[in-house]
Amino acid sequence: MSTTTEELSATTLLRFATAGSVDDGKSTLVGRLLHDSKSVLADQLEAVEHASRNRGQDTPDLALLTDGLRAEREQGITIDVAYRYFATPRRRFILADTPGHVQYTRNMVTGASTAELTVILVDARNGVVEQTRRHAAIAALLRVPHVALAVNKMDLVDYRESVFAAIAEEFTAYASELGVPEVTAIPISALAGDNVVEPSSNMDWYGGPTVLEHLETVPVSHDLSHCHARLPVQYVIRPQTAEHPDYRGYAGQIAAGSFRVGETVTVLPAGRTSRISGIDLLGRPVDVAWTTQSVTLLLEDDIDISRGDLIVPSEDVPATTQDIEATVCHVADEALTVGHRVLIKHGTRTVKAIVKDIPSRLTLDDLSLHPHPGQLVANDIGRVKIRTAEPLPADVYADSRRTGSFILIDPADGTTLTAGMVGESFAAPEPVQDGADDGWDF
Repeated sequence: MSTTTEELSATTLLRFATAGSVDDGKSTLVGRLLHDSKSVLADQLEAVEHASRNRGQDTPDLALLTDGLRAEREQGITIDVAYRYFATPRRRFILADTPGHVQYTRNMVTGASTAELTVILVDARNGVVEQTRRHAAIAALLRVPHVALAVNKMDLVDYRESVFAAIAEEFTAYASELGVPEVTAIPISALAGDNVVEPSSNMDWYGGPTVLEHLETVPVSHDLSHCHARLPVQYVIRPQTAEHPDYRGYAGQIAAGSFRVGETVTVLPAGRTSRISGIDLLGRPVDVAWTTQSVTLLLEDDIDISRGDLIVPSEDVPATTQDIEATVCHVADEALTVGHRVLIKHGTRTVKAIVKDIPSRLTLDDLSLHPHPGQLVANDIGRVKIRTAEPLPADVYADSRRTGSFILIDPADGTTLTAGMVGESFAAPEPVQDGADDGWDF
């Protein structure tokens, strides 16, 4: 059944990510989802069938619909985040199929950072493993609104209800400790298609939704009017044409909230105020613009504004600070240590910083905090204290996923070291004594 343009315009958009351990069947699930929902083009299916025959397989390997990189096909694993776009008459979807290897957990941070739902797969034969707990912790840290547990390969455990119930109970209890408000558990066989798009006749004891039904019906709110309005400035536009000799616009993508013509705004970190005299959207003037739209703001006053500044409503100005405490997921092979000199990128602004302290590291087995580990290695989750060279207007991550997040960068080669969430924590770490003055002047 095809979906018309008119139908698409009336549907909502859901961004979701898949995660799980190696060989849990993430790519097969996504391939089955695309295939059974008739979202695969004929040439794509033909290419998958050809690749499957070359591997000696009699039936199409639907995992290849997402494992698009040649290296991934050769290894039979997903080593990068594979994005796919599809639609049904009820909803449009952007999915991110993230890798399962421990060393690629960092990619899940990328895939889930903008997701509204995360599907975490578990092999019914293995149950909840460390990587399952790691993915659940990341989903909780990133405040993904919805978490679905897909207990896969039920065909290999004879579709036993007791196996599914035990895994669902263990995972739900763990997720609850992380602060995940609700988990929807679904028993599936991605290979056979059980409970992916169509209900399974092999599990008549299960009365819940299929994976696609859950994706189509989970509540998604795109009403961001309650969010703090934020516009990180990306570019200053000064065409200096005969038609517009005095045009000066401040372009960027609205990170949260909305802006209106006539509204009084403040530019950070300088703190200067002005009034919005116009908003240009796709070359047209508009009276109001909102989250995710890329716009150009025009101000009544001639203010010194450049890339990296943040425009906010004057009645909702965040505090600026040079001391940031956050929970981070370390994504680089190089360890993050106390005293590490880094660059911190917040919105469109990048400034020098130093890691002043690492108060704790999260132990995934029991969610305890290991105090003062001294360093974080790849895929570790922990608390850090950072001192920046210049004040930053950082929101708390719980208030804004966009302006409450940041990344730490290696100044030597530009490598991304760490992804951070301002103010987030699983539990309050022990008080930490400030270290001695190390001679840094910020």
